[in-house]
Amino acid sequence: MASPAESLAANLNMSAFSKATELKSRVWFTLSALIVYRIGTYIPVPGIDPVTLGELFKQHGGGILGMFDMFSGGALKRMTIFALSVMPYITASIIIQLLSAIVPSFEALKKEGESGRVKLNQYARYLTVLFAVVQSYALAVGLENMMGASGSAVVIPGAFFRLSTMVTLTGGTVFLMWVGEQITARGIGNGTSLIIYSGIVANLPHAMAQTLELGRTGALSTWFIFLILALIIGVLAVCVFCERAQRRILVQYPKRQVGNKMYGGEASHLPLKINTSGVIPPIFASSLLLFPLTLASFTNVQQKGGFLADLVTELGHGKPLFMILYAALIIFFAFFYTAVVFNPQETSDNLKKYGGFVPGIRPGKNTADYFDYVLTRLTVLGAFYLAGICLLPEFLMSKGAVPFYLGGTSLLIVVSVTIDTISRIQSHLIAHQYEGLIKKSKLRSGR
Repeated sequence: MASPAESLAANLNMSAFSKATELKSRVWFTLSALIVYRIGTYIPVPGIDPVTLGELFKQHGGGILGMFDMFSGGALKRMTIFALSVMPYITASIIIQLLSAIVPSFEALKKEGESGRVKLNQYARYLTVLFAVVQSYALAVGLENMMGASGSAVVIPGAFFRLSTMVTLTGGTVFLMWVGEQITARGIGNGTSLIIYSGIVANLPHAMAQTLELGRTGALSTWFIFLILALIIGVLAVCVFCERAQRRILVQYPKRQVGNKMYGGEASHLPLKINTSGVIPPIFASSLLLFPLTLASFTNVQQKGGFLADLVTELGHGKPLFMILYAALIIFFAFFYTAVVFNPQETSDNLKKYGGFVPGIRPGKNTADYFDYVLTRLTVLGAFYLAGICLLPEFLMSKGAVPFYLGGTSLLIVVSVTIDTISRIQSHLIAHQYEGLIKKSKLRSGR
């Protein structure tokens, strides 16, 4: 039973949402754009044999193809016009973000503000097209070389098929990039994240059905299925707690007198999250580890035997070497990406420029060292949290108990995007309530 205070807050939020016409239009625009995306994931690329492709994907779907198919919402498995999804755009954005922290010219653009951000976004778009062209060509060549029991995955291989596949897949990626930007500008939430989120959520019922089917056939016991569901709920709870957790550093601003009035003197907080790097470390770690496995499955290395075959076997899901490397890469990328997205020296300089200081810490280098000290210890907790969340589902997937869509990376994306979208909706509701109060005060003052 909800308490009276919670019921009153819910009723107030519902009434505020019903009156917020701009927020409702943003929500409807977001839903319409995501429906268009989901329809596109069922429009196939011309010249593909779906039966042979389905057979081949069952053989090679456990590697990097399975991860890309998860991000594309099943479009890669069906080889549709959105098979590449927004992954080229995400890769390009991450590279531009890394360059803005390393290359001086990109760093200067980043410091220019809005004009510099527009230029960096334009560079990311050009890089997205380049990545989409390269990946679509590689995918077309790979499809031509795929041979199943019923023949080739391509009906009529050749230059025309490669060209049409490149144009179709690149156009689909560019269209999704535009849709994501439109959702960010005219909808609610981050458009690119919501596209990936909708693909994962749309396939979660199928993943749950697969798990229940294993119980029906006797491959898994009923109690083990209940244990899996309890673990998923527990993982979601831990994800929500850790994604919301933050260390708030008190920042004080001095008082200053302008004329006869005194300004400033207020205190604020600088929030530092436990998981500053987000879902980037698991994605990078999975890509690096699953890419050799995918190549090995296409080249039949394991059938030839030898050292490479033994190495590929040890890099399989659930193997000790895979677990150790996966955890080590997640921890490494957690520290690396945190160092890229948060610069303690730059934050300290900005505080000093506006007169802010941390009580008990001298401005300048000492403040930067303090930020680095706190962030390093938070990142240790965040890195081990990411490694634990991702290793548990990997162990269950190796036993065949959990489908790919219930993995740690997908659950992290679902939780982080849900929290971000809810917080943005709440911000719009609060802004709408403030606008209503301002209008009422103006009417009263006019009377």
